[in-house]
Amino acid sequence: MHENVVVSADWLAERLDEVRVVDVRDGWEYEGIGHLPGAVNVPFDRFRSADADDAGMLPGAETWADLLGGVGIGNDDTVVAYDDMHGVFAARFLVTAELYGHENLHLLDGDFSSWQSEHETTTDAPDPEPTEYRVRDSEDSPLVGRTEIEAAIDDSDAVLVDTRTPEEFADGHLPGAINVDWLDLVDDETRGLKSRDELRSVLEASGVTPDRRIVLYCNTARRISHTYVVLSHLGYDDIEFYEGSLTEWMEADGELETG
Repeated sequence: MHENVVVSADWLAERLDEVRVVDVRDGWEYEGIGHLPGAVNVPFDRFRSADADDAGMLPGAETWADLLGGVGIGNDDTVVAYDDMHGVFAARFLVTAELYGHENLHLLDGDFSSWQSEHETTTDAPDPEPTEYRVRDSEDSPLVGRTEIEAAIDDSDAVLVDTRTPEEFADGHLPGAINVDWLDLVDDETRGLKSRDELRSVLEASGVTPDRRIVLYCNTARRISHTYVVLSHLGYDDIEFYEGSLTEWMEADGELETG
């Protein structure tokens, strides 16, 4: 992703006819509460694997292609995603899109609230023309697996970042990991990201600096998606994404530290 991945409601309002907007909230919220004009609804559960063996992981290339093509998104479209949970679900959509080769991706800062407070919403759903979406290989994929994580634990240049709550972290985390709760990067009032200076202060206080190899994990890759977007927004370029996270690690009886 790129440093302008996070956009404001005003930025989006000026370009609403030029981009494809994706609402990842549940259908009842999209229909009952209203949504951004022209936004298509792709609920969170539709772009996660439903397979019991890898629940919550990537949905599969064919499923993803059918999903985006079905709502009329083309490979070259600029996509802006939003939710009503500080962007964490929308970030997962965007990271999934990047991993399947889509470019030109943006997160609406401040989630649905930032749009609703200043701009009109609608309950009219668009009727997009389906497209033939083609999954492409992502260049320089940030995905890493268990083997890379084992190596990172012993790598003094790597910082393993656990994006879960402090309570979860204390119960068990990867050896040598540090804890940066993804919500510590969110401004409580605006529901969007803290300022760039505040974000850097939070991250660098924990040793998460741009010159390090940053390896992100949580439980099922939702919360790390938000942190991945934040780091991209700040210009970090050595970010690794452990999608299997603790779910995979613990299933393989991986070592944990507590406290």
